[in-house]
Amino acid sequence: MPAPGTDELLRERYVARRRSAPSLTLYYRLKPYLPRRVQIVARRAYARRLRRRHEAEGAFPRWPIEPVLVERWEAEMRERLRRTGAAALPAIAFWPEGHRFAFILTHDVEGPRGLGNVERVLEVERRHGMVSSWNLVADDYAIDPEIVAAIRSAGGEIGLHGLSHDGRLFESRARFERQLPRIRAVMREWDVEGFRSPATHRDAAWMPELGCLYDSSFPDTDPFEPQPGGCCSSLPYFLGDLVELPITLVQDHTLWEILGERDIALWRRKADWLARSHGLVTVLVHPDYVQSDERLRLYDELLGHLAGLEGGWHALPRDVAAWWRPRSTLVAAFERGDHVPPDALVWVSERDGDIVVGTRP
Repeated sequence: MPAPGTDELLRERYVARRRSAPSLTLYYRLKPYLPRRVQIVARRAYARRLRRRHEAEGAFPRWPIEPVLVERWEAEMRERLRRTGAAALPAIAFWPEGHRFAFILTHDVEGPRGLGNVERVLEVERRHGMVSSWNLVADDYAIDPEIVAAIRSAGGEIGLHGLSHDGRLFESRARFERQLPRIRAVMREWDVEGFRSPATHRDAAWMPELGCLYDSSFPDTDPFEPQPGGCCSSLPYFLGDLVELPITLVQDHTLWEILGERDIALWRRKADWLARSHGLVTVLVHPDYVQSDERLRLYDELLGHLAGLEGGWHALPRDVAAWWRPRSTLVAAFERGDHVPPDALVWVSERDGDIVVGTRP
């Protein structure tokens, strides 16, 4: 069966009528009553089966890399090159100032334990000269103003991670509408521009009503979350007027607690592919789960790897979203045949069967 159309993928319409497996639905209903150790054992067993299916049977979307939209863009450019006979064709650059790809560091703080670990995570990032976004839950725990000040003084930004981390925001339209006024009020009070839904629950049709600059609740591909699926995009895209920044690296909790990995090989592999594909590397690390020196060391190793990849643009999520808006205007002008600044262009060619993006030949 052919993959769904691009808009169906970005809005996850291909999974709109699919329900979670009965065992997963039952697990999340019982979760509040289960000891933490039992929760982890259950999720690990379920994840092992999912991983085997995605790696051996080729389930859609593929994991950890789903290349369908990258392959479609490359096929389109290859066809245009062959149709025109040109050695290279211009296109609007994905990223500013000649950068090959972009990467952002994001953190979801799920409870007081995570809030108390903010400074240690910030220290790792300072060593690399990097900045990050911290998504806080409004009503589940007391938020120390000094911690918020420390994040902002380090050059970071604050985002909203919902009013409560109960995963029920999108449970019904009525519940969503009841929470929406306070969500907007908190975002104004905190002066934040970004949102990430607790447990990455999401609805593409409702997200634009949040009223913020960007959302970052859609994984590109993730079979392990409470709401499995993915938008299949390695690039930002629009849901109405809202910029969606997809989560493109496996979450730290999934990597370590659920899949039982002991290194960052999965992170490196995906980051390398995203860099080659001119995509957005979105890191999601919870300070609640990087408590040990070993996990902080692994996070430090990831930052070193990202810094070592050629051509990366490191920015805050709000900066990436702010860039994507004028870029969309440039794309529209270019497609109409209007003049666009030469420095907004890259040149696309084919070399040994591969699509190459670079400067004018």
